Amino acid sequence: MNDTELKKLLDTARRTIAIEAAAVQGLSDLLDAQFVSAVETILAAKGRLVVSGIGKSAIIAQKLVATLNSTGTPAVFLHAADAIHGDIGMVLSQDVVLIISNSGESAEIKILAPLIRNFGNPLIAITGNMQSFLAQNADIVLNTSVQQEACPNNLAPTSSTTAQVVMGDALAIALMEQRGFSDQDFARVHPGGMLGKRLNLRVRDLVVQNEKPAVHVDALLKDVILEISRKRLGSTAVLDDHNKLLGVITDGDLRRMLEKGVNLHEVTAKEIMSPSPKTIAPEALAVEALEQMRRFNITQLLVVEQNQYQGIVHLHDLIKEGMI
Repeated sequence: MNDTELKKLLDTARRTIAIEAAAVQGLSDLLDAQFVSAVETILAAKGRLVVSGIGKSAIIAQKLVATLNSTGTPAVFLHAADAIHGDIGMVLSQDVVLIISNSGESAEIKILAPLIRNFGNPLIAITGNMQSFLAQNADIVLNTSVQQEACPNNLAPTSSTTAQVVMGDALAIALMEQRGFSDQDFARVHPGGMLGKRLNLRVRDLVVQNEKPAVHVDALLKDVILEISRKRLGSTAVLDDHNKLLGVITDGDLRRMLEKGVNLHEVTAKEIMSPSPKTIAPEALAVEALEQMRRFNITQLLVVEQNQYQGIVHLHDLIKEGMI
């Protein structure tokens, strides 16, 4: 590919992005009281939100259903073509129905919309054609009109489908905030994968897997070295008679002590340790431990609960869990 062809290719990509960005920006001016009514209607429903569409809009509908379910609004997908061949039976009396269609004139939509009205379910439309059959038969209409498709022939659904996605996201997030859906709620419905770990994995889940290196404050250097070597975490906690944490001794502390030329047979843990080590509670999220390690440029944190030493969480634990 020569320079001219390369420039033409990149110009096409940039033009597509610019057209779709303008379409999204234009949605702000289309928002009105109908959006508020949609949110209030869905919040008031005792049933689910049934989201339907045909063609590309059906794909957008499925994405919206996934977003709604993960942010606190129970939703199910109903393909418009399947709906008019029996699947409409999944719509319950207390459900709200949302139909997505850019043209609002698809044959399946023209059959489905009146059926929903006959059932008595509230009908919300997301459409780019405010004069369409769907718009005229819906109780609430969310306008996703766009000036043009990004397609050079102004035919392939591009800007219009992007507008549908964004309007759906706006609806989902508005509902999420109105429900007071918290990060704890989010963690409850996202238990798997990296997202689940960031929201659920706690320091206590990691520290139980590790050794618990510890020496008494009066321990001699030999005992300190043996404890660090035996437990293989590169450090040891320094405790008093009541298991209270007083400090930490790391490999680095040992090297610095040796450079001072002290009497190796008499030096104690108290003389080597770094007081006030960085600590974390066992109930803290593992991601918080990672943030602390990054902030202080360290590789481990001592785990303390009610002034009692519980163990050490190491950077390697977080790496092993795939958090880095």
